[in-house]
Amino acid sequence: MKLYVTAPSPFARKCRIVAREKGLMDRIEEIMVDPYANTPDLVASNPIVQAPTLIAEDGLPITDSPVICEYLDAIGSGPRLLPAEGADRLRVRRMETLANGALEMGVKLLLELRRPEDERSPSWMARWTDNMARALDALEAARPEAARLDMGVVTAGCAVTWIGFRHPDFDWRTGRPHLVALHEAIETRPSFAETRPG
Repeated sequence: MKLYVTAPSPFARKCRIVAREKGLMDRIEEIMVDPYANTPDLVASNPIVQAPTLIAEDGLPITDSPVICEYLDAIGSGPRLLPAEGADRLRVRRMETLANGALEMGVKLLLELRRPEDERSPSWMARWTDNMARALDALEAARPEAARLDMGVVTAGCAVTWIGFRHPDFDWRTGRPHLVALHEAIETRPSFAETRPG
């Protein structure tokens, strides 16, 4: 399998972490790409030219990080990171969705900040910042724990690390002791340490 990734991407990082946690690194070639360079192999695999993109064992591309992670979780070894059914699956999916939402707001804010200053929208930037903060507050209320590793916890861990990395002026720590504890604990896992942005 081939996994097209960018080192700073939290969505690619999730997939890289799952691949490591599920013992799949001997079956996956990680390929670092710059999506903005329109790398021909990535363009051929993903029409919207985004990383992560996984070329699965059947040769078909998978182009969305939650779907990539679910696929890797299903074919890898060890405990499932996404429960197969029931209330526990819904709990994990809800946390994963909140963390993805916080990341999506952070990505929008980052892209806006990369525009020339006279082209930026202060109102949208304020909205995305508020939305990101509310998503983090909801994650804090969900109390993710590093010891209970699942896709919600993995995504929450990726979210707080990436937000701290890309938005150093945004205070995600104050008032969120559970997220701070998660961050400090989960970043010591080998799968997280090997994929840290920077």
